[in-house]
Amino acid sequence: MSDPAFVPDVHVELDGAVATVEMRRPPHNFFDIPLLQHLADAFEDLEADRRCHAIVLAAQGTAFCAGADFSNRDATPPQRSPRGVNPVYAEALRLFACGKPVVAAVHGAAVGGGLGLALVADFRVTCAEAKFSANFNRLGFHPGFGLSVTLPRLIGTQQAALMFYTGRRIGGAEAHAIGLADGLVPQDQVRAESLKLAREIATSAPLAVQSTRATLRRGLVEQIRNAVAHESTEQNAQFKTADFREGVAAMAERREPRFRGE
Repeated sequence: MSDPAFVPDVHVELDGAVATVEMRRPPHNFFDIPLLQHLADAFEDLEADRRCHAIVLAAQGTAFCAGADFSNRDATPPQRSPRGVNPVYAEALRLFACGKPVVAAVHGAAVGGGLGLALVADFRVTCAEAKFSANFNRLGFHPGFGLSVTLPRLIGTQQAALMFYTGRRIGGAEAHAIGLADGLVPQDQVRAESLKLAREIATSAPLAVQSTRATLRRGLVEQIRNAVAHESTEQNAQFKTADFREGVAAMAERREPRFRGE
């Protein structure tokens, strides 16, 4: 396994058969390509480690992951890779390809791509204080990170559409009620409960769990691969619009956006 000392923003700890992969960019854990690369490297190392039967994805700080940092109105979106796919999503595909079960400990906000990251996991444990938002349309562009597949797959097309179109933030209790989260506990117990679930999974035969998981997720990685190609095409077109510039400006200025459809 890679030495976490060389990856300061991702820490990996194996305790028995359960590994904790912790993001360390508090308070918001905004992601970029290097952070996602480090997460994907950690997942791939753990997949190759026969001692690891399950993974807990957790984070320091007040947020689980607030997505990309658009708070700077001069921020520019990632450019296309030569294959036309946003390189952020190329790293996301590596995370989805991991063959071992993952529990996400969502103790705070999971917003935009941060919500996409939470949906890499098989299960999510959360708390009332957490916030979940697919806020892409509120910023003026198409959802990404494979959420056009993973969110409706989890909560149904109708609920997913509501989250996408409005960009609203929903709390942990509502997320649990609609099936976006699998466990709801006090905030200070989110990680402990996530570890408890991962350890319960890890008591089952690992080869059987992984093969069952592969059956249940059959075709999912390919669906997400196709989705991120389409999402990237839509986003690259919309990143050039006045509405995208307005969405980013409105977020930076903490005001309601004034979109004009151009």
